[in-house]
This record gives sequence, C-alpha cells and structure tokens, in this order.
Amino acid sequence: MPSEKRLRFKTLVMVLNRSLFSLGILGELIVSMAQIGAVELTAHGISQAFRQTMTSGTIWVAIFFLIGFMVSYMTVLSWADYSYVMPTGAFGYTVLTLLAVVFLHESVSPRRWVGVVLICVGVLLVGQTKPRTTEVPSEAVA
Repeated sequence: MPSEKRLRFKTLVMVLNRSLFSLGILGELIVSMAQIGAVELTAHGISQAFRQTMTSGTIWVAIFFLIGFMVSYMTVLSWADYSYVMPTGAFGYTVLTLLAVVFLHESVSPRRWVGVVLICVGVLLVGQTKPRTTEVPSEAVA
C-alpha cells in the first residue's frame, strides 16, 4: 500500500475509533451519569462535592476513558493535520447525541437532528481530503 494511502487508512481508522468507539465519548457519558447531587456554593458545599467526586468510582472510570481519548487524539494528530482531525472528530458529537437519547433518555428536537445530519455531511466532505497537507521534517520521522 503506497505511503499516502496507508496514512489515509490508518488516520481514518483512528478517527473512527475516536468517534465511534471513543474513550472520550464513554468518559463524557459516564461523567454525565455520575450522581453527585446539587453543589452548594459555600466552602462546606464545595468541599463536600469535591470529596464525593474524588471517592466516586464512576468518576475515576470516566477519567480513565478520557485519558485514553487524549492518547489516541495525540496519536492521530501526529499523523494528520489539525484541520483534518478536528472536523472528522466531530462525528463523535453525533454518536454522543444517539447515546444521550438511548442511555440518558433525552429528547432531541428535529432541529437538533438536522444539525447532526449537517455534521455528518461535513465529516464526509472533510474525510475526502488528504489527511496531511504539510511536510514532516525528516528528523521528526526518525
């Protein structure tokens, strides 16, 4: 497989991994499901919320997933331009919307669904371009 096709393939795989099976999406979903309760804006209320957060297993699982997301994000940025990674990564927002409907029982308006479709169209358009348009210095490759 030629170098450019290989780069496009592995970048696409990593972007889809970030979007569809994203550790960041799982982390965000888990954080939104964590039950800490209302936080009073007093010294005692903030310290109590901090204590509940730090001892919550759910929060620590979410942090684990978010760290995994950051590692995959940095990896894909080493292969492709930022202007390619960010728009294609936006596909994760569509996955989050679907997960919010299924797991959090949120109601999504038709206007929001139109926005989700527009995001998908934008991701498809950006995905048709070259992942890297800039040259990597030869000493950075070694």
